[in-house]
Amino acid sequence: MTSIKEQAAISRLLSFLQEWDNAGKVARSHILDKFIETNQGKTAPELEQEFSQGASLFLVRLTTSLRITYMTDSCLEKLLRSIGIFLSAVSSNRYLIEFLEVGGVLTLLEILGLEKIKEEAKKESVKLLQVIANSGRTYKELICESYGVRSIAEFLAKSKSEETQEEVQVLLDSLVHGNPKYQNQVYKGLIALLPCESPKAQQLSLQTLRTAQPIVGTTHPSIVDRVLKVLDTMHLEVQYEAIELIKDLVGYDVRQALLKGLVALLIPSVKETSKLQAKILTDPSVLQLTPSLPMFLQQAAAAKAIGVLARNDMSIAEELLYLRVVHGLMAAMGNMDHSNSQRLASLTLECFVQMFPLVAEHVRKCMGEELYQLFLSNAEDLYMKIDSIQADILAANKVNVTKALCLHGSSYSMNTLYGSRDSAQMAYLTHFEEDVESKE
Repeated sequence: MTSIKEQAAISRLLSFLQEWDNAGKVARSHILDKFIETNQGKTAPELEQEFSQGASLFLVRLTTSLRITYMTDSCLEKLLRSIGIFLSAVSSNRYLIEFLEVGGVLTLLEILGLEKIKEEAKKESVKLLQVIANSGRTYKELICESYGVRSIAEFLAKSKSEETQEEVQVLLDSLVHGNPKYQNQVYKGLIALLPCESPKAQQLSLQTLRTAQPIVGTTHPSIVDRVLKVLDTMHLEVQYEAIELIKDLVGYDVRQALLKGLVALLIPSVKETSKLQAKILTDPSVLQLTPSLPMFLQQAAAAKAIGVLARNDMSIAEELLYLRVVHGLMAAMGNMDHSNSQRLASLTLECFVQMFPLVAEHVRKCMGEELYQLFLSNAEDLYMKIDSIQADILAANKVNVTKALCLHGSSYSMNTLYGSRDSAQMAYLTHFEEDVESKE
């Protein structure tokens, strides 16, 4: 038999639920405001005490209202925040299961794809998905099984709010941890995001890929082309993250493909440059755009990335020599259409000249004494001091340090050039040498 106090509490609960059931849009909005204000941060036992052990009765009304009205954006943000109070409460597993049993995950994912829904409501949806994902592996798998990775990735690419995009990154990071069944799916989703038009989404995807790569362990074949393509960005924060990822990726099986790709970017293809020349002839205004053309941005970023890699790891610098990196860097130094390519290529070439006497010898011979001394005195500012004839000499250079290494192995042995190496490293370098000889 219930006490008078318990009967009064039940009566208050029933009165509250009846008020909700009979309320219109405005009244329900006020009820939600008061609920959020008074119950934020409460534990599950505290919520039960607040609702006389009938908190689930209100939660089911919230989830029902969500499923009915989410397409119209009616109090959607407040509904989601109220549900979030239940799901994020300490000891709230029962509430979580109740929400999931009525298709809560699918509803949250669908909200992300609706164009008419406000950004703030979508952010609340992402936060609820974070709560669900952080509840354990089973729940992460449920999100992924509901085609969640695709929905979340597409939303990240389309979102206009950087704050919301950062919340999405937190969610993707959660999904890649402790989720062995679907971690590859998340990894592929992040790679698929790289060509998107949102610089913030690119930046966050690259950051999360750096976290995901060691977890996944193996690389996806498309990652090299996608990461190199990102280097055509005008946004330095995106370029920085791309280069940081490249530094990580050279430790995996894509190392050779990545280094070859970077060196190739130093000399834009004839096809692309001929397209540019044709445009310049037909439209003089294109001249104003040439400094920011993607292929020149890639060229400059590739020169920078090569310099970073070479300074960090002598073995990578050695491999780059066999890929004719010196020839590519000098060609980029002659690109008078893009001063940043000239500057960054010059700084990277300076690194190779300082590291390898053989490189210094060949560069000096190609440049001539006057230009070489200018280069040595201030590599960073060299592009401001050279004339068009000197630029043409650099652009058309035929320097082939690789050929010299192969043809004059007796004079320039690897031990003499680089010092002693272990057998595995020598075998790897020999592979590059044989590959070059087969193409000569």
